[in-house]
Amino acid sequence: MATTPTSTATGRIDAPTRREQILKEAARLFAERGFHGVGVDEIGAAVGISGPGLYRHFPGKDAMLAELLVGISERLLSGGRLRVAESDGDPRVLLGALIDGHIDFALDDRPLITLHDRELDRLKDEDRKRVRQLQRQYVELWVTVVRELYPDAGESESRTAVHAVFGLLNSTPHLAALGRGPMEALLKRLAHGAFGALAG
Repeated sequence: MATTPTSTATGRIDAPTRREQILKEAARLFAERGFHGVGVDEIGAAVGISGPGLYRHFPGKDAMLAELLVGISERLLSGGRLRVAESDGDPRVLLGALIDGHIDFALDDRPLITLHDRELDRLKDEDRKRVRQLQRQYVELWVTVVRELYPDAGESESRTAVHAVFGLLNSTPHLAALGRGPMEALLKRLAHGAFGALAG
């Protein structure tokens, strides 16, 4: 699932599809006003189609929410696995890449963080279990590299540090905007500093 324009093999940026536009606006509206505070007519109006026209793309709001939350979990995991493959076995490079990737998510997909916090329990059991399964696999990528970098830290301490850094990075919806560049730089320093504390 992509909620932003996608890049082609030639480097050209594709315009978002109508389906992607719908998901992006649904995420924004659900985050601002809550899942039950938004109707299909409002989502349709945000992308220039009638509410009933949305049903050509999704069976209903529940399906949109599921695709948003399952989709971002899939995207984080696939991105993490790609960074593992590109790191050439260097744990310091890998941890830096994982931090950078998660910061991009935290800054560019803030509505999805809000949605996850507020609306995850609204998913069907199978979708919620899928999200949790994907998240566990994503966490394990981080725990593995943190333990390699800081072997004196125990597994519990390393795992706690990973979750603490997620909490730090995922706090972006609640922070006053510094501008993307300064915020990205600050979050990088904070995340690396948090993991560096394991060396003590």
